[in-house]
Amino acid sequence: MQVTETLNEGLKRGYAITVSASELDDKVNEKLAEAQPEVEMKGFRKGKVPMPLLKKQFGQRLLGEAMQETIDGAMNKHFEDSGDRPAMQPEVKMTNEDWKEGDDVQVEMSYEALPEIPELDLKSVKLEKLVVKAKDEDIDEALENLAKNAQDFEAKDGPAEDGDQVVFDFVGKVDGEAFEGGSAEDYPLVLGSGSFIPGFEEQLVGVKAGDEKAVTVTFPEEYQAEHLAGKEAVFDCTVKEVKAAKAAEINDDLAKKFGAEDLAALKTQISERLEAEYAGAARAVQKRALLDALDGMVSFDLPPSLVDAEAGQIAHQLWHEENPDVQGHDHPEIETTDEHKKLAERRVRLGLLLAELGQKAEVEVTDAEMSQAVMNQARQYPGQERQFFEFVQQNPQMQQQLRAPIFEDKVVDYVFELAEVSEKEIDKDELQKAVEALEEE
Repeated sequence: MQVTETLNEGLKRGYAITVSASELDDKVNEKLAEAQPEVEMKGFRKGKVPMPLLKKQFGQRLLGEAMQETIDGAMNKHFEDSGDRPAMQPEVKMTNEDWKEGDDVQVEMSYEALPEIPELDLKSVKLEKLVVKAKDEDIDEALENLAKNAQDFEAKDGPAEDGDQVVFDFVGKVDGEAFEGGSAEDYPLVLGSGSFIPGFEEQLVGVKAGDEKAVTVTFPEEYQAEHLAGKEAVFDCTVKEVKAAKAAEINDDLAKKFGAEDLAALKTQISERLEAEYAGAARAVQKRALLDALDGMVSFDLPPSLVDAEAGQIAHQLWHEENPDVQGHDHPEIETTDEHKKLAERRVRLGLLLAELGQKAEVEVTDAEMSQAVMNQARQYPGQERQFFEFVQQNPQMQQQLRAPIFEDKVVDYVFELAEVSEKEIDKDELQKAVEALEEE
């Protein structure tokens, strides 16, 4: 076998591989010799079929296997000897298209090599960790929100307003005929909740207990019940009660509604939850500062194929964010800009750097961490969890998509431990501004 370098330009590599006909023949004979003891053929005892007959019967089929294995072996040996790591799957093609049995096989292999990543002194990285404590007023605000969510309604005199609850009977009719699912008794509807057909709740503003009112609305064109979509309907409504919202009292009873032993325990839970949210936001700010620092510390050649692929993904994602009504991929070709490419270069550079740091630090994603990630993702598909689990098991690409962010976060935590980190206590408003600054970049 002969391997000749044909291209060495930046990270681009090209090689011509020649596999001689004699090498292929030897490989075929080797495979036949391995199989001979188990081969049975009419007129011969098991394992006693002559090699020339075996070769005539199976040689053509084994030739293709031998060719593939020999080329794969040459590629693997090349990567072992050279130390190159391809950025993407190498492109391999035969160059002698008129090849016939007995000819040498000529193959062209090309790829982009991953660059050498320079060593970094991670202990020289200086970072600031933002710390936010839950203040009494933050806890009180959260308690008030819980009380609103746990609100009760009590009967009131006077007309119904937005936010009031109207208890009523109704019968809906289309073309004078009542339709299935269009009637109810003692239905409690909070005005302004948007839970009924658009235009319905607004017509109940001002009603009082004992009133009868005909509400006329038109079902939306995309209404789920096709026989009602776009149809005008009249709902005959009889108002039983009008109730005003009353926030629940902030006391031990409220705490028990939310699973706490008493109000003090609920306050502790709220404080812990708020500080966990603050810590998560602060970590995002610290992570961005780390990535900015690392990006400024390194410079190396980037595989153009990775940059182009990443720029394409960025452009595609941003286009869909600007065109949320387009769900599929039936849209014009999206061109990448210099801005997309610049962002792609940063992402590829940091991705390669973090991968290198993680590999050297022997960072691994555990089975338990992967299982938790799959479970978290499966919750987005209620009723289809089993199908999602099976999909992930059979899809290596999906497994990698779930593994990648876990690996990245573990590498980031590893660097946090080595870096020089100082703490700075701020309030939640300052933290919010820091988070908003990330979103604007």
